[in-house]
Amino acid sequence: MSDIIRRDPRAEWIARNRLHPLHAAMQPQPQQWMGPHGVVRKNPHGLGFMGPNGLKRIDRSGAQQGGNVRRTAAAEAKLPLHRVAEPAFYIAVVPDMVGGRLGSHDRDLLGLAHRLAGQEGAVLAVIFGEHKESAFDTAGVDRLLQIDGSEFEGYAPEQRVQGLRAVDGQFQPRHWLLPDSRSGGGELGRRLGASLGERPATRVWQIKDGPAGSQCTGRAGAGQQDISRALPRLILAAAECAEPVDETRHEVLPVSLHGAVARSLPRIEDLGAVAVDPAAIPMAEAEFILSGGNGVSDWALFHRTAEALGATEGGSRVAVDNGHMARARQVGASGTWVTARVYLAVGISGAIQHLQGIGACEKVIAINLDPGCDMIKRADLSIIGDSHELMLALIEAVEQYRHGAKREAA
Repeated sequence: MSDIIRRDPRAEWIARNRLHPLHAAMQPQPQQWMGPHGVVRKNPHGLGFMGPNGLKRIDRSGAQQGGNVRRTAAAEAKLPLHRVAEPAFYIAVVPDMVGGRLGSHDRDLLGLAHRLAGQEGAVLAVIFGEHKESAFDTAGVDRLLQIDGSEFEGYAPEQRVQGLRAVDGQFQPRHWLLPDSRSGGGELGRRLGASLGERPATRVWQIKDGPAGSQCTGRAGAGQQDISRALPRLILAAAECAEPVDETRHEVLPVSLHGAVARSLPRIEDLGAVAVDPAAIPMAEAEFILSGGNGVSDWALFHRTAEALGATEGGSRVAVDNGHMARARQVGASGTWVTARVYLAVGISGAIQHLQGIGACEKVIAINLDPGCDMIKRADLSIIGDSHELMLALIEAVEQYRHGAKREAA
């Protein structure tokens, strides 16, 4: 095991949120208290921490001591388990699962499904093929249905509709929820609606109860108008339609289809993904961004690293002002707001404008020499070291991985 102290952003967020059920467990234990006779008592063993040489040090700021308690509490505390033994109905969710994992849009959708299910219903997640997700329980999935088969791989919307129709016939969900996205959920939901004879509600961003029943509100007119209607059975929801599940764990019980899925005559041939130059991808649409700042000393090596990783290049305002990056590649409030799945920041200290621009990124990785800079505090994974050596190590690791994959294929 490594001795490097890892930050837990989730535990830190729970420690700041007084309404969270685990807030009390994340707080550091008091080191002094008032006794029954009015005398202040102190815990002589609770002060300080053990240094790297085995000597006990006094932490007068309390930051490290509190951090150790929060990490210990985060390791021991568990979210309450939400169990639905015999669900009265199902809310079926078909997440996009881009890259085999749940995205932020998928988690918002599961949060909405959890609201619609309440205490009596169960959230049924339907996925196609293999996946890499390991956090279905904290995302709000009560039942997981995995439909395998080579006919569902790649771009096969007609065959996937057949699979969803089989799910509809067996589980008869009260509502179908799909993300209204460009990653496949929008098209699949509209095809499913045509197949089931259901009129879907599209671009839904709000669902609320009214005197005449549940109502949903969706965007229209290029996002400038709202349309409210009665809540239909098929819902295509927009991003941020609801808060993700974060206060409960769920069982994630596996279920399966009883019969075989009808085969659809393929009228579309999937020729695979088309290689796209990462430099041609707009910053706002990039999934993987390698961004450089004032701490990058070798920009030729930076470009080589971006090419090896297949990442879209970005930069801080300092890098743009110094002429190392084009103005269109500036990330931040004064540049482009990015929503990448992975944002790798090299040599960026983390000005407030830059942190605002990466607020919607799912995973932030920071490489910096200063362990106290704001980017290190914001990052999900921080690497303290020289950027030149780390970029060389990244290139070498990618080349070894690719050569190993080629040998296995041969």
